[in-house]
Amino acid sequence: MAIVLHSSPLLWTRLAALVFSCVAFSVAVHGGRLYHGTGDWCIFCWAFSFAGTLLVLLVELFGLQTRAPISWKNFPITFACYAALLCLSASIIFPLYFLKGSSSPNDTRDFRIVSTVFSCLATIAYMCEVSISKARPGEVAGYMATAPGILKVCETFLACVIFVFVSDPVVYERNHALKYCMSVYCICFILSAAIILLCVGECTGCLPFPFARFLSAYALLAVFLYLSATIIWPIFNFDPKHGGNKDRPYSCSSQMGLCIWDKLMAVAVLTGVNFILYLADLIHSTRLVFVNA
Repeated sequence: MAIVLHSSPLLWTRLAALVFSCVAFSVAVHGGRLYHGTGDWCIFCWAFSFAGTLLVLLVELFGLQTRAPISWKNFPITFACYAALLCLSASIIFPLYFLKGSSSPNDTRDFRIVSTVFSCLATIAYMCEVSISKARPGEVAGYMATAPGILKVCETFLACVIFVFVSDPVVYERNHALKYCMSVYCICFILSAAIILLCVGECTGCLPFPFARFLSAYALLAVFLYLSATIIWPIFNFDPKHGGNKDRPYSCSSQMGLCIWDKLMAVAVLTGVNFILYLADLIHSTRLVFVNA
């Protein structure tokens, strides 16, 4: 089996991401003394990114792209997008839980600082990989290499973060309005994830309707759904008339990580961000329909 090795900015960027993510989780496991469940999440982010990047490098090194049971035009950039977001979340969560107000020994703190630094470097490397791999104007590429494809990855990732915040503890069962917001998050996540799987699995041609028109119709639906959730979630969580609390509790200042009020605010912000992403997705998807027409 021939080994194919072509030096390129994309190759060096992937190698850098591989090394940075490896150092991040190796140092954290070796001397970080991670006692909180969020530490396991950060380890997963770095280890998953490392393993996926290693897989991509090996497939391209041995020229196995054509034998892969998935679309190689879509998979590498899809993975790089998720890896960038995972490492970014770890770069935020890890210092928040293990460096902020930490009274650990100096050597443990040093290990945690090193992990944080290399997590940030891995995030930058994966962002560079996405920037290098994304489709340029007039270039023929897979859907996931286009702006709507990259936006789909961001939309599903933010939805996953929202799920984490609303489920620990469960904060959406107080009334039907919050349950409606939860249904919006679930519906849009499922449909966006299905689109990504269809593209990576090269199954878009099996649909009984034009894929491009489905994308624009779904983006329009998602915009309206997220617009409603962007309005409803803050009203029923921060308006005293609806049982909310607009002021941050004093106890949150001395609490490690995020308190319930912080999580509710984070969900409100992420809902607004996802609304903007779906709006941009609608604009790009509609443009694709007109270009194809």
